[in-house]
Amino acid sequence: MSDTLLTNLHVKYIQNLGKNKDDLTYHMTAHLRMNAVYWGVTALCIMKHKDALDAEETIEYVMSCWDDEAGAFGAHPGHDAHILSTLSAIQVLATHDALARIDAPRVIDFVLGLQQPSGVFAGDAFGETDTRFLYCAVSALSLLGALDRLDRARTVAYLAACRNFDGGFGRVAGAESHAAQVWVCTAALAILDRLDVIDVSTLGWWLAERQLPNGGLNGRPEKLEDVCYSYWVLSSMAILNKLTWIDATALTRFILSAQDPDGGGIADRPGDMVDVFHTLFGVAGLSLLGYPGLDDLDPVYCMPASLIERLGLKKGWKALPRREA
Repeated sequence: MSDTLLTNLHVKYIQNLGKNKDDLTYHMTAHLRMNAVYWGVTALCIMKHKDALDAEETIEYVMSCWDDEAGAFGAHPGHDAHILSTLSAIQVLATHDALARIDAPRVIDFVLGLQQPSGVFAGDAFGETDTRFLYCAVSALSLLGALDRLDRARTVAYLAACRNFDGGFGRVAGAESHAAQVWVCTAALAILDRLDVIDVSTLGWWLAERQLPNGGLNGRPEKLEDVCYSYWVLSSMAILNKLTWIDATALTRFILSAQDPDGGGIADRPGDMVDVFHTLFGVAGLSLLGYPGLDDLDPVYCMPASLIERLGLKKGWKALPRREA
């Protein structure tokens, strides 16, 4: 177990992802490919190795996933457009200063067309609804400079309907609170400048209660710790300015314990298989904790903070001070 971030190993791990296209796992994860590109690119940016993946090759892959019939992006060439892969495509292109490659009017129409009468958003033409998709819509429209096209009143009303007695938010109205859904709702409200909808003290307490004796965070009561909640919980706490309510030293130790000291990458917990999802969110959590040597991550957009500031989209979040190496 390492007590330091194995940056070089993690960079090599991300560089090697997807190289073996004969591997069954490569084909079984095609539905997550665009998201995985975003996770890898963003992790590299936080670790100050943005150039470890060829930018033009990455951009070309993203554009190859364009679904011209829908006017948005699928997860892999030939896949139907979905709001999750569309947001990831926008995030990757924004990171590489290539937003001009997008047919923005069509993407904006695709996103707006997914809003339901209740205010929630569907993920695609087939109609599954989730607060995750609502966040994707709000974030995508914000990044494309089209937030003025959104029906804000309906959107905020649905988010308010998802708030629970414990201060948290669920997947849909009436669903139990879950840390990942708390983040999508909190971040969406931050983008919409409507954090007044949140019971900050109650939600801050609920988030702080996610820390377990081993330092890790879980997503809801009575569940196991998982590295990805280092982002879902901490990002919400950063937006609410409550990061000092958790034991940062214990959480840092837990995230670092989930690294693979041989092949690189970070797992959900020590001893499990690594993946690029947990690698990003482990590194993202460390960034918010002020771990030395990392770049700042914006917890509202889960993108490099310097990029979001350059786009004029920064909100009033607060991470822990960056520590010296």
